[in-house]
Amino acid sequence: MATVADIRAVTASLPRSEERVVRDRVKFRVGRLVYIALSPDETTMGFAYPKEYREALVAAEPHKFQLPRPSDMRYNWIHATLDELDADELTELVINAWTMCVPKRVAAAYLDAG
Repeated sequence: MATVADIRAVTASLPRSEERVVRDRVKFRVGRLVYIALSPDETTMGFAYPKEYREALVAAEPHKFQLPRPSDMRYNWIHATLDELDADELTELVINAWTMCVPKRVAAAYLDAG
């Protein structure tokens, strides 16, 4: 079971990442680009994810992943239920979401160092 503390632990090491509270919601971003947004009750995590793969992800594990609301389908975004994620899966999702928002050279330097 993943928690907000687990998300913070991962994001703390990511270059250019910052945490902000916007309209009572915790969001993690790089500059103005949000790559993680938590629901107000912190049970669901929205995160950056390639549009072309999200239908397959939801179909494979519908208890864990959900499509965003129709007005957000134009964005590279998907939702996950935190209770259903383990620590390794959460780490992978957070880092992949972050790589979608930082310059490729920053992501490459971080991934090569890890």
